[in-house]
Amino acid sequence: MTWEIAIILLLAYLFGSIPVGALVARARGIDIQKVGSGNIGATNVLRTLGPGPAAIVAFFDVFKGGIALLIVRLAGLDGMVAGLVAVAAVLGHNYSIWLRFSGGKGVATSFGTLLVLDPWVALLTLPIGVTTMVLTRYVSAGSMIGAVASVVIAIGLGRPVWEIITLGLLAGLIFFTHRENIQRLQAGTERRLGEKSAEKTGTAG
Repeated sequence: MTWEIAIILLLAYLFGSIPVGALVARARGIDIQKVGSGNIGATNVLRTLGPGPAAIVAFFDVFKGGIALLIVRLAGLDGMVAGLVAVAAVLGHNYSIWLRFSGGKGVATSFGTLLVLDPWVALLTLPIGVTTMVLTRYVSAGSMIGAVASVVIAIGLGRPVWEIITLGLLAGLIFFTHRENIQRLQAGTERRLGEKSAEKTGTAG
């Protein structure tokens, strides 16, 4: 690995680390890590602050994943380097240096990287994830089903091995950050979309 690539990966991580959800909540006088699930993602912001702030957080979480990949593409890099940048940006979101290596669950940021990495796979994956969320009212279920769908779609479309590996890594990260959600889904205690949060409960977000 060259120094140039190492620097690009570090910058992708730092860009992904920008804790948009925490900043938006702080502007409203709330520590988002102390309410609801304690997560900085749009779902917890929605339950805590409402749809407006949640939309802002979702947009910028997608944006910071996409911009990291866009910069790499504009620099003329592609292939596995682009894949590693995608993973670095998501790791930054999940384990932000500004939040003592805590953060979100990486769904929106993963989608942002996918939009630039492979727009067709992203656009085919989105309705699957959204439909799952609408039908089940579980954001976590839609997130995980969407993650799996992206890998399956990439394989079905004959995408290169490096892209399939990248999407597999991103899906693995999503499942890892949702491991408590999986337990609650199995127990029937997972919080549904639209339910409010008043204090930290360890629920989805």
